Amino acid sequence: MTDFCFNCGAREPRVFYSVDRVPAHSVLLMRTREEALTYPRGRIDLGFCNSCGFISNLSFDPALNHYSSQYEETQGFSPTFNAFHSRLATDLIRRYDLHGKDVLEIGCGKGEFLSLLCEGGANHGVGFDPSFIESRAPMPSAGSVRFIQDFYSEKYAGFKADFICCKMTLEHIQDTAGFVASVRKSIGDRRDTVVLFQVPEVTRILDEFAFWDVYYEHCSYFSPSSLGALFAGSGFEVVNQWVDYGDQYLMIEARPVPPGTASSFTADPGAVRARVDLFAAESRARIASWRRTISELHTDSRRIVLWGGGSRAVAFLTTIGIGEEIPYAVDINPHKHGTFLAGSGQEIVAPEFLKQYRPDVVVLMNPMYRDEVGRSLNEMGVSAELLGVESRQEGRLHAALG
Repeated sequence: MTDFCFNCGAREPRVFYSVDRVPAHSVLLMRTREEALTYPRGRIDLGFCNSCGFISNLSFDPALNHYSSQYEETQGFSPTFNAFHSRLATDLIRRYDLHGKDVLEIGCGKGEFLSLLCEGGANHGVGFDPSFIESRAPMPSAGSVRFIQDFYSEKYAGFKADFICCKMTLEHIQDTAGFVASVRKSIGDRRDTVVLFQVPEVTRILDEFAFWDVYYEHCSYFSPSSLGALFAGSGFEVVNQWVDYGDQYLMIEARPVPPGTASSFTADPGAVRARVDLFAAESRARIASWRRTISELHTDSRRIVLWGGGSRAVAFLTTIGIGEEIPYAVDINPHKHGTFLAGSGQEIVAPEFLKQYRPDVVVLMNPMYRDEVGRSLNEMGVSAELLGVESRQEGRLHAALG
């Protein structure tokens, strides 16, 4: 178990939440149920750093992770998510005059966001991600894009950029300080370069006792304090921080400063410390409550499905120990259909499957998609009770549909 903070170097972070035998991957495509049930597992021991407020899995073993083209992370089949992506890209192009510029994205996934940046400003982009699939790459009508199916590292420091973005990637990296320092090193003396990082916002996770947002692939968890401290300590000036997408995402904009420049940013871990103590006490009650809820519904012979076949579903099911009570997970991503959830083995099906299955209860894994899912159920003529995992009342939020 790690005994220091990868964010600031402080010694002996305090463990406050543990889960054993969790799948080491959540969105790798599992082609058979047997593969899903026997996939390698690891342990989560979330530790809190009293110095900077950083939260990390102290038992994380990066050797258990294998990112490849079988990693199906995209949310690009959701109109709700695409609207967010489009709005963010338009705002960044306007704010930083990204027209005819060089743009670099670290962890570009299937390339959707980088293509938006390049098309919207006729920019020239390069994206790095081992999960990139060339046949699915969106090609912008303006500008140009190049994709490299690899992890970004210092060997690619020769790629210069006016704008660097890294969305939903830093939380997968254990040595956060080392990684951000390598990005700063690659920028060199080009102090007009702007960087944008996006990560899950941990104070929302703590406030909602959202155990379903804690999974093995995410070894690093950030609040504004810990994220700002990381960049300030790695040779950047923090320009702006904000939350977006239903307060789920934390964004930071930063610019490089000369080596040795004193930072004006001060970490304040106090607010996170109080939340950590409450999460440690209340998350177990939330887990037990959901276990009772699912058991009661199953005992009453009500058909239950999850909507969302990603990491949240895997964490939710494996943490509460649910298997046959929920046989299916619904996902709009066609590349997931016919595969199985790691750890618990539920088959991932298309929304249209519900027309014949006729569930009584749909457990919604992300509240951002409540309206989108509600419309889909209504259009299919499926009358079901929609339960949101985010509800603070015994884990249940009732919304009669149909």
